[in-house]
Amino acid sequence: MKAVVMAGGEGTRLRPLTINRPKPMVSLVDRPVMQHIIELLKLHGITDIIITVQYLANVIQDYYGDGSAYGVNITYSLEEVPLGTAGSVKNAEHLLTEPFLVISGDALTDFNLSQIIEYHMASGATATVTLTRVSNPLDYGVIITDEQGRIRQLLEKPSWGEVFSDTVNTGIYVFNPDIFSYIERGKVTDWSKDVFPRMLHRGDRLQGYIANGYWTDVGTIEEYMRACGDYLSGKVNLPRVGHNIGGDIWVDRDAEIAPDAQLHGPIYLGHGAKIKGGVIIHGPSVIRDYTIVDSRANIDRSIIWRNSYIGERAELRGAIVLRQCNIRSRAMIFEGAVIGDGVQIGAGAVVQPNVKIWPSKEVDEGATVTSSIIWGSQGRRVLFGRYGITGLVNIEITPEMCARLGAAYGATLPRGATVTINRDAHFTPRMLKRAIIAGLPSAGVNVCDLRNVPIPIARYYTHASGAAGGVHVRISPFDNRVAEIKFFNHLGLDINSATERKIESTFFREDYRRAYLDEIGRIFYGEDVEETYRAAFMRALGQNAAFGKGFPIVIDYANTSTSTVMAEILRRMQADAVELNVYLDERMVFQTSADFEAAMNRLTKITPVVGAQFGVRLDPGGEKIFLIDDQGRRLHPLRALAAITALAMRANGGGVVAVPVTAPRAFEQIAARYGGSIIRTRANLGALMNLAAERADLLLLGDGTGNYIFPHFYPVADGMFAIARLMELLSLNQTTLSEVLADLPPYYLWQTRVPCRWESKGKVMRILNQQYHERHGEQIDGIKIELGEEWVLILPDPDGPFFHVIAEGVSEDHARILTDKYAGLVTSLQ
Repeated sequence: MKAVVMAGGEGTRLRPLTINRPKPMVSLVDRPVMQHIIELLKLHGITDIIITVQYLANVIQDYYGDGSAYGVNITYSLEEVPLGTAGSVKNAEHLLTEPFLVISGDALTDFNLSQIIEYHMASGATATVTLTRVSNPLDYGVIITDEQGRIRQLLEKPSWGEVFSDTVNTGIYVFNPDIFSYIERGKVTDWSKDVFPRMLHRGDRLQGYIANGYWTDVGTIEEYMRACGDYLSGKVNLPRVGHNIGGDIWVDRDAEIAPDAQLHGPIYLGHGAKIKGGVIIHGPSVIRDYTIVDSRANIDRSIIWRNSYIGERAELRGAIVLRQCNIRSRAMIFEGAVIGDGVQIGAGAVVQPNVKIWPSKEVDEGATVTSSIIWGSQGRRVLFGRYGITGLVNIEITPEMCARLGAAYGATLPRGATVTINRDAHFTPRMLKRAIIAGLPSAGVNVCDLRNVPIPIARYYTHASGAAGGVHVRISPFDNRVAEIKFFNHLGLDINSATERKIESTFFREDYRRAYLDEIGRIFYGEDVEETYRAAFMRALGQNAAFGKGFPIVIDYANTSTSTVMAEILRRMQADAVELNVYLDERMVFQTSADFEAAMNRLTKITPVVGAQFGVRLDPGGEKIFLIDDQGRRLHPLRALAAITALAMRANGGGVVAVPVTAPRAFEQIAARYGGSIIRTRANLGALMNLAAERADLLLLGDGTGNYIFPHFYPVADGMFAIARLMELLSLNQTTLSEVLADLPPYYLWQTRVPCRWESKGKVMRILNQQYHERHGEQIDGIKIELGEEWVLILPDPDGPFFHVIAEGVSEDHARILTDKYAGLVTSLQ
């Protein structure tokens, strides 16, 4: 059988290890990563190998040649441009006329390939996917199989709410040649994203084989360090270079070790390595060929590549030092630091934890390096989280970082494109926004500065002005030490994960597009920003705007920029509005929970006294609203959503409303009452906005936390329009909010949070999915277990090491008992 080794990857997450070499050629203890794969193939009698190459292809070709020096026969298939995992193999179709194996050249594994091949042959499948179980499935393709091993569902790099198993795709496949019928030559095609879904759709046999043994994807610095440690510790059953001289110390040929050196294995010493007197090395550590560790240096859990020098009394702890580096005396390099090829670290210098230094840099004597030195400097690995890019102000989110972020974002857009940018009233986002503005024009992108407007206005104007995207900078509503940077697409919606990855990749590689002098982008202020929004707002209300005349409400603007917009809208509607906290105050942008509670208590007292139909407080961004009814009672946001759903369906004689999977069944009862229907979505605002953009026929979408979307105006969460729409619905129905609330069906929800280690979350989801596959309905977000009139939702948190357990019962006690029961189950499965 022939094997195809996929070796075209750049390995951007492994930088700086992969700057001067493709990912499969990264040294893993005693060989390049790909050579471990070649040794595995040889163990199973596979010596006819096709290697697909693209990035720095000559490095692989020059190293292996025709393969004869390594006991194999190698043919190369060169991609001129990246074609994806399947597209690259399609290039070699003329060489693959019988069943063949495909394996990644940048993973470390000792799987029994013979058993995998035998399983494929016996199953009669067109394709067999090798699976394994991992503790954190987020970065992999999750696979669900039936009892016969047939693949039923594929999820490519899912969110935690979509993780229904910890069984993942290892990228090792056995195919019959007719697999090529699914791949169009010259077109970018991926096995997991394109080929396998087509096979499932057509009903072709796609088999999964759960392999025993060791496997890891050497995709990040952390995984690389772990793989090296596992290999040194004997967890990987593959041939090793050199011989064991005792104490779990492996030496290749003639390494030199001083008599008084102290070596505590597992350790690998390459050919010609020199360990001088008084040196102390604690494993797992690697000292590659011809590297010198000078007197009394201290090496602890570190990896040093060939031809490097570690000076007297230097100290390395959990660090990686690449080729031809010069680490001079008394230098100290700490946990997670990576020193690129040819770097010189001066005597007595200190490199702090997790710092990355790109190749050929020089650190001065006695210097302390606290941030990464790339072409500029940056040490993050992942930029985007649930709330965009977040971090501590002037520590993680600095002006320098923001300027580079602006340049990176600009590089992903066409030259001459325009980006809107906006901030909240606080002085910190003003500083960061101006830094982002400085970076964008350098990539040839124009900047339309909206100054300080609410987020819904920024989103609407981004689309209305024809901009290619937008940026909003604000202080986190949860922590005033933290800044949040959100990115919008041309519609003003949150950018998707693919766009996030493009920005991240450009940012980390610092592969900026520098515009020539006359192509530098222009910076200008947006024209009639608030009026453009107000005009669209009033058009969306249309003739119904007359309902506002004399309509009594109390509105709290929370001293933010919503007052400059909404106050004018209420005047045009001729509403009878009592307005609180109207004046803009940058000190009030962030409020503690105690401040918020005090404000809501004031609103509950004022609303009934002035005879208002309702009281409402806007959040600082203008997206959420918090309601008080005409009796002065505060509404839980979920109950408020139920009331507005009832009002909307009553006024429209039915219709469709979207709510998250976490909402109670009372919404279906409300819909049935008025001849409407409910759509369930994932439990995040982004999912609701995307659905609203696709379905303009929806009456309303809400997340149960105070966000409301009315797609007939614009598909974003907009607290200001929600207020006007609530006024309209109450007028059309000739009722009060308290009467609507009294008529709502009762529901009983309870929820709790269960701690769970990150490495156990995938396992818990897999077991739950297996145990309750007959009792859970549509898999929308998490595992929802149907229990007749009751249900339980087990939802992994995307950002923290815990699960949310939410239950609806026939009574409050029943809901609490269900929550406690399944919280205990989650705990027991870890």
